[in-house]
Amino acid sequence: MSAERDRTVGVVGLGNMGLPMARTLAEKGWAVLGCDLAPERRAAAAAAGIEAGENVAETVRRARFLVLSLPKAEHVAGVVEAAGLLAPGLSRTLVIDTSTSEPEVSRRLAAALAGAGHGFLDAPVSGGPAGAAAGTLAVMVGGGEADLAEAQPVLEALAAKVVHVGASGAGNVAKLVNNLLVAAHMLTTREALRLAAAAGVEPEAALKVVNAATGRSAISEVHVPTWVLSGRFDSGFSAGLMRKDVMLARALAARAGLDLPLADLVAALWSEAESGVSDADDFTRLGDPAAPRPTREVA
Repeated sequence: MSAERDRTVGVVGLGNMGLPMARTLAEKGWAVLGCDLAPERRAAAAAAGIEAGENVAETVRRARFLVLSLPKAEHVAGVVEAAGLLAPGLSRTLVIDTSTSEPEVSRRLAAALAGAGHGFLDAPVSGGPAGAAAGTLAVMVGGGEADLAEAQPVLEALAAKVVHVGASGAGNVAKLVNNLLVAAHMLTTREALRLAAAAGVEPEAALKVVNAATGRSAISEVHVPTWVLSGRFDSGFSAGLMRKDVMLARALAARAGLDLPLADLVAALWSEAESGVSDADDFTRLGDPAAPRPTREVA
């Protein structure tokens, strides 16, 4: 049973990221157990050939590694509690949390799990559902060297690049910094393309120049041509989740005693009232240079 358990990964949260990660792990030879409270997500996993249930404690009993892909820090903490990982006598489990979570929550969970004989890495990812499906994610890791070495085979199956940022919580900090930049780049790229159009240059033509010059970013190179100008708006990442990440970045700045006026403006412009984009919409909708903008100006 031990050898079987050592080659088994439980994936908790079978959403836009979790399910393709589960598929990728299975394709690369891991035994994969899916776990999700939603029957439709379990059904989607089963259709992809992934055994799935709703009992995370049973998943932990059978899986040596636990990959979490959840919306918020409170869900991560809830899964750890539901799994019973803080109870004595369980076989060692290594939790790899790929959620965009909160540094303080990750630090608290890492310490508690270490005391119970388990490991924990905050390992948020970048690359979207396509990267999860292809196994080409970028992973930014916070946690101890020993836990990272232990998790390396799982991470290598999921990612093209793994960066150890530092101690517990550091991966979360790096992801929040990254997503604050992504949110800002979406706004600045949209405004640049609106300016081009207003001055008589088609956005597609202006974008070619930007991407051949120094104004380029992942937003201009990938997101705008793939999901914005095409009119698809289906990147798999919601505006609500981006707003959550921007709020977490601002909270991180407040705890550090930093005044970040541009981050405040980004948050204001990303709000539903200012953008006209709902939480349920794909976040790329906020990059549409042709969409009407709210009339109220942000001070």
